[in-house]
Amino acid sequence: MTEPELLAPAGDRERLEMALHYGADAVYLAGKSYGLRAAAGNFDPEGMAEAISLSHAAGAKVYVAVNTLPHEGQLAGLPEHLERCAAAGADGLILADLGVLALAKRHAPAVPVHISTQFGVVNSESARMLYELGAKRVVLARELHLDEIAAIRAKTPPELELEAFVHGAMCVSFSGRCLLSNYLTGRDGNGGVCAQPCRWKYHLVEEKRPGQYFQLEEDASGSYILNSRDLCMIEHLGALRKAGIDSFKLEGRMKSAYYAAAVTNAYRHALDELLEGKPFDPFWRTECDKFSHRPYSTGFYFGQPGEHYPEGSYFFDAEIVAVVESCGPDGEALLTERNRFSVGERLELLNRHGKPVPFPVTDLRDGEGQPIETARHPMMPLRMKLPARAERLSILRRVKND
Repeated sequence: MTEPELLAPAGDRERLEMALHYGADAVYLAGKSYGLRAAAGNFDPEGMAEAISLSHAAGAKVYVAVNTLPHEGQLAGLPEHLERCAAAGADGLILADLGVLALAKRHAPAVPVHISTQFGVVNSESARMLYELGAKRVVLARELHLDEIAAIRAKTPPELELEAFVHGAMCVSFSGRCLLSNYLTGRDGNGGVCAQPCRWKYHLVEEKRPGQYFQLEEDASGSYILNSRDLCMIEHLGALRKAGIDSFKLEGRMKSAYYAAAVTNAYRHALDELLEGKPFDPFWRTECDKFSHRPYSTGFYFGQPGEHYPEGSYFFDAEIVAVVESCGPDGEALLTERNRFSVGERLELLNRHGKPVPFPVTDLRDGEGQPIETARHPMMPLRMKLPARAERLSILRRVKND
């Protein structure tokens, strides 16, 4: 069995730094065009070069998403974009279109090609064909059972890497290929600007009764008939590894820097303990409740997923209140506030080493060192004594019902 890579999302520079700090082996990001998350911060050419340099210095790889399905009028800028990605030092290009694959082979021939989940690879013949066309990796469709993945692994060249999503938002459509957004809003879901109408609530209207909206379920808020649960496979990494997955992918380029930190941290610990031969520690599953999510499921990995979620709510058992900028050996730290908190509250210190450390806030000062009772203003500098030495980018968070 392989030692799987942990692949984390990097929607912008802050999220990139969090993913690297908390243990990603590789990150995926995009430029300002041709990526399927156009509303993420993303990276201009200079920013991408800096991001790749920073990642390489941390020992991590960078895969650049060029995974839209470009229409004819969008092809002209692709060669230059691919050449810039190659010049910046990208370790892989994530593609979803055969024409883009052909362009990548001409304009970025030294950069490995990864086939996006948007391509919809669900069998070994498709995977083998893509390998023969020059792909180094395929990101498998999320509609596969573990047994199907194992069969694909057994019937494809061992040099072809297999990647699979292990955490994050699921799409109601087949591996993200969807025209609902185009139809309802004119925003192209396959062009990176999906309006996510599958998350909207719907009512039924009868043709001869305009303006009368009928509930589809007995729920006063309406019915989210297309809404899906989130994927969480942290308890099943061993089964994924046994099936032959080479890279465990965390979804979330549109999500917060705190999400990037906490989800990477939880999966890093769970994966490391798996590779050390330790049994799964349920603590890391509870960590997945401490950042924003819909109710979890195991997707299609074990059969029919029970994927539908009839509400629009997100849940989280903790929220970030500050980020560590620096900390001395005695725990004396300079922080940047993210959310209001006060003396007397109980917080957790999330560090990349070990489990979070709970502690009461007994000492809180402003950036000048003057005592204060409450940190009121986001991004204000703070000083306080932490219960342990903490590295830059460690996180202070408030846990609900603590």
